[in-house]
Amino acid sequence: MRADARRNAEKLRTAAAELFRERGLQAPLKEIARRAGVSHGTLYNLYGTREALIDEVVADLAADRLDEAAEQALAHEDAWDGFAYYIETLCELQVTDPAISDVVTGRYPDAERLMAFCARSHAAADRIIERARQAGTLRSDFTHEDLLFIFGTNALLSRAAKDTAPDAWRRNVAFMLDGLRAEAAHPLPTAPLTQEQVYQVMGNLTGAP
Repeated sequence: MRADARRNAEKLRTAAAELFRERGLQAPLKEIARRAGVSHGTLYNLYGTREALIDEVVADLAADRLDEAAEQALAHEDAWDGFAYYIETLCELQVTDPAISDVVTGRYPDAERLMAFCARSHAAADRIIERARQAGTLRSDFTHEDLLFIFGTNALLSRAAKDTAPDAWRRNVAFMLDGLRAEAAHPLPTAPLTQEQVYQVMGNLTGAP
């Protein structure tokens, strides 16, 4: 890669990181190019697709932040405390970093590096869930698909309330966590969704292709 192309690529990575954090992964590519001071065509020549730019800019950052959340959750001596910490931390990340919110909800499945990391993140979440279920503190019928629903709805509600009631998500998450305690469990009216159903619904929620 020529020196000028390397400089343009670095400017685009910096601009994309800023705009993704501000607006989420749907930030307009033309705005990214404008902020970087390059043409729209230069962006496409260097990266080709939005997903390639996401993989270049967001994947490692998301991996670091979500890996740390999972590690801290599993480090809690009490399994319920670790589970609650994980839920609260990821919900807060969704509020403070729209890019992370889009990662958690799997908005861009064609970003290959990002999706590979998401699979690793889902495996860590399964360990956190199973640990709390085995401890008898998390209701036994809670599934990974239920967790994805929590994050999907939190993303939508927190964005809608951002200017009106920016901390409203905390109250909602607190109510939800109380309802997930094993001692609060009552029989559920429907069976859990399949993984395929969850991804279809999440795609509808987030506008994913």
